Amino acid sequence: MLFSQVADQPLDSVTERLIIVEGDSIFRTSIALDEVYLFSKLEFGSYQEKLRYYILRRKTLKVYPYAKLASERLVSLNERLENINSKRKRKKYTRLVQKYIEGEFSEELKKLTRTEGQILVKLIYRQTGTTAFDLVKELRSGWRAFWYNTTAKMFKINIKEEFHPELVEEDYLIEDILQRAFAANRLERQKSVLDYDYATLTNKWARSNKQKK
Repeated sequence: MLFSQVADQPLDSVTERLIIVEGDSIFRTSIALDEVYLFSKLEFGSYQEKLRYYILRRKTLKVYPYAKLASERLVSLNERLENINSKRKRKKYTRLVQKYIEGEFSEELKKLTRTEGQILVKLIYRQTGTTAFDLVKELRSGWRAFWYNTTAKMFKINIKEEFHPELVEEDYLIEDILQRAFAANRLERQKSVLDYDYATLTNKWARSNKQKK
């Protein structure tokens, strides 16, 4: 039996190690990973703060799917409208979508409490970058949007409200709830169209709360 020895070949310093991902036919030099957040342990200054957070979490988890669905429907509507040149056909298609959305949402939305409705308004802005008032105004007429806003005010819901986690602590808490739920796979992640960074927000509000103590 003969044995032969092959001398080790030194690796070239510029040689790159290629990776192939299962199910993919393209060799890569790296693997793109999803963004990962490390969450600090929830700490509260008082029982009332803790209660407030968990009530807000329950309501946020309940209404987020509606905001996500509204965003998906709006994107689908806008993409379809881009391919419709006729003003009459665009108007007709918009009415059809509006009726479909109403049928899809109306009965469930009637069951929401005032605070749940207000959180939903904020989340719609988070997902679309447009207030609920402006969405109604775009899909209907300005008068109908005014009427919707007036009706909402009767229940103390402002459909012109926006979502600003960098300025409003409750909005930050809503964002914190969402990010933790995404990480735990309790909610399906949908990236916000707004320009803010969760880690930066967390540091800011942590410093702000320390200064209050």
